[in-house]
Amino acid sequence: MHAWESIQKTLNYIEEHIGEEIQIEELADLAGLSLFYYQRLFARLGKKPVREYVKLRRLARACESLRNKENSILNVAVEYGFGGRETFTRAFKDTYGITPAQYRDKPVGLMNYDKPDLSLNYRMVDEGVPLIGEGLVLEYNRRTLREPVNFLGVVGYYSFTKGKMMGERTGVDESDAIWKQFFDALKDIPHIPGGRILGVSYHGDAPDGYSTYFIGVEPCEEDSRFVSWQLPAREYVICSFEADNPKQLMASMGKMMKFTRGWLKSHGLIADGFFPEMYDHHTPEMAYMEMWIPFRARNGSE
Repeated sequence: MHAWESIQKTLNYIEEHIGEEIQIEELADLAGLSLFYYQRLFARLGKKPVREYVKLRRLARACESLRNKENSILNVAVEYGFGGRETFTRAFKDTYGITPAQYRDKPVGLMNYDKPDLSLNYRMVDEGVPLIGEGLVLEYNRRTLREPVNFLGVVGYYSFTKGKMMGERTGVDESDAIWKQFFDALKDIPHIPGGRILGVSYHGDAPDGYSTYFIGVEPCEEDSRFVSWQLPAREYVICSFEADNPKQLMASMGKMMKFTRGWLKSHGLIADGFFPEMYDHHTPEMAYMEMWIPFRARNGSE
C-alpha cells in the first residue's frame, strides 16, 4: 500500500465517524504508521493538521444540517461532535465569520473544506480518456474556438487568497451573491432559449485582494443594462466534468481544479489569464459543466 493510500483510508474513516470521538492514535494504527509520521504525512497530504481537518469537516457537514430549522443548533452541535452550542458557535464563527444562528436566519453560500481524493494526485490520463474519481468523471480535450462567443450578464467581485484553491478555503462564498444576482436578472436579459451560461474569473478592475467574476448567458440581442463579456477565439483545454447532481458537482469543484492544475503541468502547459466555466445541460440524472482553460507552454521556472 502506498503512503497516500494509508492516509486516504483514515480520511474515509473520519468521514464515516464524523460525529464520534476520534483519536489520532487510532487513526495512526489504522494507517499502519507511527503517531509522529502519521501526523506529519497527514498534514502534508491533507494540507491541515489532523485535529484542524476533523473540525473543518465536522463544520462542513453541520452546515447541511443547519438548513433544517426543525433541528436545533444544540442538536447539530452534539451530532457533529462539538459537545455543546457554545463550542460549536465559536468554531463556526472562527471559520465562516458568522454564527450558526445568523447562517440559519439568513442562509448564504459558504466555502467548506473538502474531503480530499488523494488518488487524483497520483493518476494522470491522456486526452480523451475519462477519469473516474469520488463522485465525479473528468475528461480533457483540446479544442479550437474559431469565432468568439458573446455573453451578457452581471459582474461582481470576491476576495481571493493566492495559493489557496477552492475546497481549501473557508468563509462566506461571495460568488454566491453574484449568482443570485444573475438568476434574478435572467428573465430581463435577452438571451437564446437554452443558451449556455458562463461564469468566469479574471482580474479586470478588481481591487487588490479581489477577483472579478462575470456571469452571463448567450444573448439574442444587445442590452446596455447588462455587462457584456467575450470568450476569445483561440485554442483551449476543455475539462468536461460530470457528477450525479448539481450539489455534487459544486462540492467536487475543488478536486477538479486541483487535478486540472496537475494535468496541465504534466503536459507542459499552464493556464493563461482567465478561467471560464460553461454550463449547458443539467438533467435530473446528471449535472455537467466544462472548464474552458486558455493555455500556453510552461517555462522552466513556472
